Amino acid sequence: MVKTLELQFVTANNKTASVSIEDPIEPVDTAKVKAAMEQLIAANVFQNSTGYAFTEMKGARLVDHNVTEYTIE
Repeated sequence: MVKTLELQFVTANNKTASVSIEDPIEPVDTAKVKAAMEQLIAANVFQNSTGYAFTEMKGARLVDHNVTEYTIE
């Protein structure tokens, strides 16, 4: 089971962009997540695929990926 913390941002062209972090520390500290997201926006180090910068926080979520493999013979 792989968990991913997905940080969601609004870009300058009003689209949603996200940054995913695998295997985050749990339980997730929302105050630290908010502070990190604010720093990413202030540093202006990310942009979406069309070149627009992240301008505000939209949200964060913990995504749980479960994979079940089956043997087919």
